[in-house]
Amino acid sequence: MLKTSTIQHLRIPFSFFLMPVFLFALSISPTVDWWRAFFAFISLHIFVYPASNGFNSYYDKDEKSIGGIEKPLPVSKELLTASLIFDLIGINIGFLAGWEFAVALLVYGVVSKAYSHPSVRLKKYPLLSLLTIAIFQGGFIFLAVYMAINQVDSSQLFEPAVFLPAFLSSTMLLGSYPMTQIYQHEEDSKRGDKTMSLWLGIKGTFLYTMNVFGLTTAGFAYFYYTYFGLPEAVSFAFALLPVLVFFFSWFLKVIKDKEQANFHNTMRLNLISAVCLNLFYLLFYLFLNK
Repeated sequence: MLKTSTIQHLRIPFSFFLMPVFLFALSISPTVDWWRAFFAFISLHIFVYPASNGFNSYYDKDEKSIGGIEKPLPVSKELLTASLIFDLIGINIGFLAGWEFAVALLVYGVVSKAYSHPSVRLKKYPLLSLLTIAIFQGGFIFLAVYMAINQVDSSQLFEPAVFLPAFLSSTMLLGSYPMTQIYQHEEDSKRGDKTMSLWLGIKGTFLYTMNVFGLTTAGFAYFYYTYFGLPEAVSFAFALLPVLVFFFSWFLKVIKDKEQANFHNTMRLNLISAVCLNLFYLLFYLFLNK
């Protein structure tokens, strides 16, 4: 049996917050192979993402709140072993969704380790770490999932109708990821990690996210309007209203009291965003993608 601390740091439930990229790729897929989709989902969300979480936690050894964990337990060597085993299992399951998908998982795993491992530690560099997360957790995963569940040739991934949503997946993370770091400035400073949020400051992080998120939302509206229609574009904007309401109300609180830039409010924003996006993509596939 795995230790309680190991299970905690693998953060399997946290995969819910990473699900929008997968569901976005699924929602606009013209020909879904459901077995491949099932194996792609399991390999990514039950094994590869948790493996990345565990590997990151092992080398960070956080003492204060991290994504999805308010009070992290001390890590042990078992966490590192478990994260590597989870990675291996995930990649092997990924082969059931196609060898290209399995290779993509391997690449993602290597990059996520470079993000955390002390010999490379991309996390120390604000722009490089942000671009790494945005590209590989966003567009790269989108394209890998799309290729797997539609069984398309890699050359088709560069068609505008596929590459544009992949690009938008990355820009969405480009805007939102610094918000997930906003309450970790003290811990990151102690380790010498110069995250984007730490570099921008608390208010700067809000302003940065506001601008990038606004441009990204316009990009999504353009994509839906161009390839589906006006009702779909309006529906996407409407789905994000709860996110915008919480974001701006939280920002007003932070202006008055910086202590409001804390773990609980960050997790609330993450949850609202994930629920709204996941629900929209599911409903889009069921009722709008015709």
